[in-house]
Amino acid sequence: MFDSPLNCSILKRARDKGLAEIHVHNLRDYTTNKHRKVDDYPFGGEAGMVMSVQPIDACISALKAERDYDEVIFMTPDGERFDQPMANSLSLLGNIIILCGHYKGIDYRVREHFITREISIGDYVLTGGELPALCVTDAIVRLIPGVIGDEQSALSDSFQDRLLAPPVYTRPADYKGWRVPDILLSGHDAKIAEWRYEQSLERTRRLRPDLLE
Repeated sequence: MFDSPLNCSILKRARDKGLAEIHVHNLRDYTTNKHRKVDDYPFGGEAGMVMSVQPIDACISALKAERDYDEVIFMTPDGERFDQPMANSLSLLGNIIILCGHYKGIDYRVREHFITREISIGDYVLTGGELPALCVTDAIVRLIPGVIGDEQSALSDSFQDRLLAPPVYTRPADYKGWRVPDILLSGHDAKIAEWRYEQSLERTRRLRPDLLE
């Protein structure tokens, strides 16, 4: 699940440039049982399987023995909602561990003793935390200076100023009679900036009024 996304586009560029190191660790490598099981039945008889504390403890402890980590993050539906300001702050950190849950969840003792931050990408449940971890990783890494060719591009993305991005257009200026707004062809930078702000405000009011609260 990780190989393709981590070796494409922005994430690949960041790794190739040495701007970000991303390592994937298989918890099965840290088990002590002969079948390399990482889960077991929950106490109390609830349905589903729960990830065990032992391999997670062993993995995190081994990583911490190699370097210091600023955050140990657990991806979980009941975590703090991930947003652009959080991505901005996380991009300034040095080292991060992201733990991906699976099955019914993880032994709660992991959350009590190892996790420093719990993050959710939305109010829904996925099979595991791998895809959410990739979303968070991409959002963080693209903000690291030098990863994106034009760093101003990231600063003008949606949510950076709690507004949605304005409409964007490219050539041709007239396609099937569908014209690009004249202001964008005027060359008047101040008026174009004003137009973009007004468009951002209008789109946010219409589509995401909660961002303006």
